[in-house]
Amino acid sequence: MRRIYFLVPDVNTARQVVDELLLNRIEVRHIHVIARDGTPMQDLPEASFVQASDFVPALERGMAAGGATGVVAGVIAVSFPPAGLVLGGGALLGIALAGAGMGALLSSMIGAGLPNSRLEHFKQSIEAGKVLMLVDVPRQSVGDIEERVRIHHPDANIEGTEPTIPPFP
Repeated sequence: MRRIYFLVPDVNTARQVVDELLLNRIEVRHIHVIARDGTPMQDLPEASFVQASDFVPALERGMAAGGATGVVAGVIAVSFPPAGLVLGGGALLGIALAGAGMGALLSSMIGAGLPNSRLEHFKQSIEAGKVLMLVDVPRQSVGDIEERVRIHHPDANIEGTEPTIPPFP
């Protein structure tokens, strides 16, 4: 799956684009809309906490950093075990997994309170009244969906795609 980012001028255009995406068999759970605070969204699929916060990027960074730290700690523990204790590869794996888990937990708690850093580029446009749409589509459908949006809504600014989307968008 790939995530397409595009800006539309207003909520009415966003509603039209959502209807067209639904007709093109894009499920509503794969469409996320972000607008300025106070904008009446009615039936538009608003972006959830996961899309609007830095939760997922922080989770990814924390898991990587915690896993790396866990591997280093595991190698040290296996190389210099406490007196009378024999540690093997299972201990190394366990410590690495524990490090990844702790890193993911702690960093995601921090990231949950921060705005999504991937959306920083769109902040001024959103504050000016435009509506940001995030649409998750299969890789082979990206070009087709972008072309349909361009044809039907020339006022929409397609801002590119994200190479991969989080496993739980």
